[in-house]
Amino acid sequence: MVMPDVPSNVTITQNPRPRVIEEASMARMQRKLLSTPDEVRPFTHGRAEIWELGDTVIGKQVFEPGWRWSKDVQPVAQTDTCEYHHLGMVMSGRLRFETPDGLEMEVGPGMIFEVQPGHDAWVLGDEACVVYDFAGMRTFARPLVGSGQRVLATIVCTDIVDSTATAVRLGDAAWRDLIAEQTSLTRRELDRYRGREATTTGDGILATFDGAERAIHFATAILGASLALGVELRIGVHTGEVERMTDNIRGIAVHTVTRITALAEGGQVLVSGTTYGLLAETSLSFVSRGVHDLKGITRPVELWQLAPEPMQG
Repeated sequence: MVMPDVPSNVTITQNPRPRVIEEASMARMQRKLLSTPDEVRPFTHGRAEIWELGDTVIGKQVFEPGWRWSKDVQPVAQTDTCEYHHLGMVMSGRLRFETPDGLEMEVGPGMIFEVQPGHDAWVLGDEACVVYDFAGMRTFARPLVGSGQRVLATIVCTDIVDSTATAVRLGDAAWRDLIAEQTSLTRRELDRYRGREATTTGDGILATFDGAERAIHFATAILGASLALGVELRIGVHTGEVERMTDNIRGIAVHTVTRITALAEGGQVLVSGTTYGLLAETSLSFVSRGVHDLKGITRPVELWQLAPEPMQG
């Protein structure tokens, strides 16, 4: 083969081996070794190993024989039941789940599973149960405020616009599929912004955050993601004291946020003056919607609408 004449300061390399790019130039390509988790959270009769890939958190849970959530994790979590949504895959051993209303499920090797918040769980038999969990692992087995205690939280309430008409138009099966997909993406964003699901409302979700700005970013994220599914949301946000229950929250702040949500139009995020005051030092922009008398709320509430981000030119 005859090589062309090239300047003496140029080097030609034939058949270069392809490179695996793992740095900032390809931020979406990430890998980590299962042998070196980012964090290990021990608890009685078990541990949780945690890996973080950007906004995604994956956990490996090792439950030794005799482990039970209500005995070994409840003292850490300080809630009556496990308040996390789990989406997992069983590698070994067997695990049983039970809810306060009597719903039960057993899982074993080769199974994938999903469990909603509000459950107990325990190991069956004499073999350790190893589970990889793809949801709810960001703060699993970390101390949380217990049921019955009042805490300050920013509450986000979502509602689907014209849900009844949409359900009739799509039919029962298609509507169920749409709601399932909508709920799944909402929970992904909830985990991403460190929120906690309090309860579902049929057409939406009630969630709490320990930071007002993260709550707003969560609201913005699910507005856009839901619209891509063909679902239009209205969202209300308020900050106040709530009482955590086993599978819900309660208090005047909860009534306030649901009333605010009802006043929002499709595609809008309305926040109370209380929440707005906490966001004064952020880059978020709001438009005043005046002072409103909300049914069942003794004092008028000033409302602010989150302004859409300007289009990039």
